[in-house]
Amino acid sequence: MGVLSIHKDTGELSVHKAVDYEEKTLLKLRFQAKKMDLSIDTRLGIEIYIRDINDNPPLFQRNLYEITVGEESTQGSNLMTVFAHDRDQRGSPNSTFHYVIKSVSPKVPYTEFFVDKLGGISFKGCLDHEVAEMFTVLVEAKDHGEVISLSSSTTVVIHVQDGNNHLPVISGQTGISKVTEHETGSSPLRLHVTDKDTTNSLAWRAKYSIHGDEGEHFRVETDPDTNDGILTVVKPLDFEAGAQRQLSISVENEAPYFSCTVKDKMSSGLWNVETSKGYNGAIQPHSVKVIIEVEDANDPPVFSVTVKEAMLEENAAVGTWVEKMTAVDPDTSHASAFVYKVGHDPAGWVTVDPHTGDITTVKTPDRESPHVVNGLYTVLLHAVDKGEPPQTGTATLQIHVTDQNDNVPQPTVDYVDICMSDGPTTTNVTAFDPDGNPFGGPFTFELLGNVNGKWKLNPAYGFTAGLVKESDVYAGPHSVDLKISDMQGQFGVYNLSVTVCDCTVIPNCQSRRDTAMKAASGALGVVFASLFLLLFMLLMAIFISCKREFKTLPDEDFSNDTLLASNTERPGTDCKVPDSVLTVSPEKKHHRTTMWQSQHDGMQNTQFSAKNHVVQNVIYNHKRDDFSYLFSENQNQVTRTH
Repeated sequence: MGVLSIHKDTGELSVHKAVDYEEKTLLKLRFQAKKMDLSIDTRLGIEIYIRDINDNPPLFQRNLYEITVGEESTQGSNLMTVFAHDRDQRGSPNSTFHYVIKSVSPKVPYTEFFVDKLGGISFKGCLDHEVAEMFTVLVEAKDHGEVISLSSSTTVVIHVQDGNNHLPVISGQTGISKVTEHETGSSPLRLHVTDKDTTNSLAWRAKYSIHGDEGEHFRVETDPDTNDGILTVVKPLDFEAGAQRQLSISVENEAPYFSCTVKDKMSSGLWNVETSKGYNGAIQPHSVKVIIEVEDANDPPVFSVTVKEAMLEENAAVGTWVEKMTAVDPDTSHASAFVYKVGHDPAGWVTVDPHTGDITTVKTPDRESPHVVNGLYTVLLHAVDKGEPPQTGTATLQIHVTDQNDNVPQPTVDYVDICMSDGPTTTNVTAFDPDGNPFGGPFTFELLGNVNGKWKLNPAYGFTAGLVKESDVYAGPHSVDLKISDMQGQFGVYNLSVTVCDCTVIPNCQSRRDTAMKAASGALGVVFASLFLLLFMLLMAIFISCKREFKTLPDEDFSNDTLLASNTERPGTDCKVPDSVLTVSPEKKHHRTTMWQSQHDGMQNTQFSAKNHVVQNVIYNHKRDDFSYLFSENQNQVTRTH
């Protein structure tokens, strides 16, 4: 490296340049001595140790440190730690150093910073953001060199974050301090507050509390811009409950309150300080008392019972008394007279006396009405006063309608299908009864007439009966008379259409029934066409046999529209239809109609009460039109002269 050299004759070592201990702590050399003939005589190894001198000061890791601490920090707490390092020989005085605070700016009377041997920075006393928002601390690290001491420094900037060490104070209020009863959303009062802490910080933002508001009618919200407290009505007030409301409103901050006071500066160790956090007996939030005036307004009448129940029999006579609803008007300075009205009566069953509140029926109640839910019929009643504007009180009347056995059980269908089989086959017949228990099901089913060997029921009791077809019943349409009785003996008799079909040929009886209907319709069309053709030929024969004789027909009124009076446009012969042609035998006409109706009458319902009273009701009557009028029209047409 060119650091050392040796004299070839004397063996003297010489140093040619400085050696840095921090780079080389040991130099190892090898020498050899040669004879005159240049042969090696001696070899020698030498180790040269470098002795350190204090040529390195302790250096900090950073030239600038910057931190933020809370104002509420307590003395003696470690704010931060600085680090320095000396490159001189470890363990020697040259590398040993200590920390010391050289300066603090600004200097305040109640705060003193110090640094420990490990570089931890702390303080004595109290921090006060309002006194000093920032401190600049110069920290020095100085070694213990024997000949000379070396040192370096770093700068620590400490920002003091404002804490809540000042109580907010309510300084005044503005507003009318009046509220009209029943109103909500109005703000009758605004409270102004002052706080010395930093604006818009948690230590400055106000938080209000209300005391003495048992009904929770008010709320105080904080204005985010001004920090004012806005008193707002959130629940309607009642003048009759009191014309004034006395409230106590206190204020505090969102951040918890704390305080720190220096009592004595000790010569050694920490100082004597007094600190507190939160409120205690001596420190309480600032509060003020306010009075809110309540202005009277028209109150609605109040029902003594807002929800009332009553009993009413089904089919009760019109005018039956149901219940009495009463109300009072709490107003003292406004109109207190009022009348009762029906607010909502879905089926229009009741009326109310406007002065007494007595409720009576105006219609016969029906428990099976769609407006009755689970036997309960609901009516809304109003009490309307005569104030300006009029106010309305509302109550609910729940009427329990007791059931009566005023309905008979009925089948859900009027026809069923059964497939042919070698043995008995069964189809289900289900019944229902609009009446409730005990006037409904389970039902008793019974077949009437001669059904032995053809039909039977199994089971015959319940909500669904099994109609069993015996093996001897042939395919095709059938009808059975079915009696269905409820639990109290009320019953109905129904003509049930049963279609028996061979399901192996036709997949289902519905297809067979549709095919039969189409065939019947086609056959019926052929019959009608034949009748019209026959009628046309008869009319032509009569027309040919008429004598041509012109005669003015008298203008007469035929009440039965059998003949039409008319004149011909040219001379002709009046035609007189023989009575034997025009006259239709009453027996034949009756026979035709009866036979037609007997084929197309639908299912009939016969009701029997427990006392054997009989009432006939046609519940399905699908009758075709009587075509006898066609003959009358044709007869009228043949009287015209062509």
